[in-house]
Amino acid sequence: MQHRSAKIETSDGLCPATLVRPDGDQALPGVIVVMDAIGIRPAIMAIAERLASFGYCALLPDLFYRAGPYEPTDPKVILGDVEKRNAWMSRYYEPFSPALFLRDLPAYIGFLDRQTDVAKGKLAVTGYCMGGGMALKAAAAFPDRVALAASFHGGRLATDAPDSPHRGAPQMRGYVYVAGAVEDQSFPDEQKERLEQALTAAHVPHKIETYAGAKHGWVPSDMPTHNPEAAERHYAALRTLLADNLGVAPG
Repeated sequence: MQHRSAKIETSDGLCPATLVRPDGDQALPGVIVVMDAIGIRPAIMAIAERLASFGYCALLPDLFYRAGPYEPTDPKVILGDVEKRNAWMSRYYEPFSPALFLRDLPAYIGFLDRQTDVAKGKLAVTGYCMGGGMALKAAAAFPDRVALAASFHGGRLATDAPDSPHRGAPQMRGYVYVAGAVEDQSFPDEQKERLEQALTAAHVPHKIETYAGAKHGWVPSDMPTHNPEAAERHYAALRTLLADNLGVAPG
């Protein structure tokens, strides 16, 4: 497995990122991995590595670069301490927004386009928690490039907000996959129904499903709500979705 560190130039500065791919130099399709609200850490890197092992170039950008560098954090510590949680959210999560992600997205795509070992053309975006909504927004913002947008335990995907991700359905052209948790106040049944209606009305190929036994944040291995069985189901689903929408490396 190869890990390539980079500083991607955006309109607001340099975004640290890691490109993970299998050994070799064959041009493979690109996948942008959108982190959750706890930031870059080994458990999120492990997701990128697993996707790379399927035969793809996985790009993991640090979306919180504007707030300055930070040490990898333990979600159990942050989420289990009100003071630490509030401090983290105030410094890193709250100043960030989907609009900033969309501002940076052309830089991420451009970086992939400049890599000789990344296949040109269609790519995928998969996001976790806060990243789930951003994956859907990427599909609407770059319909000619995003062949697959996947959201895992993403929240607030279909709200009354003017910038709710479901409102971008008419612009989407790629396949949309949304996996929700049984216990998730940020994505209740009424939002699932609203998102389903929006995607269906816009004729977007899609699938929305709920993972039995899963709670919000079930994929990253360091989350208090991590569910190994549901996490493996997520990997199996992504492997099939990536192969169906981006193809797989020969051999």
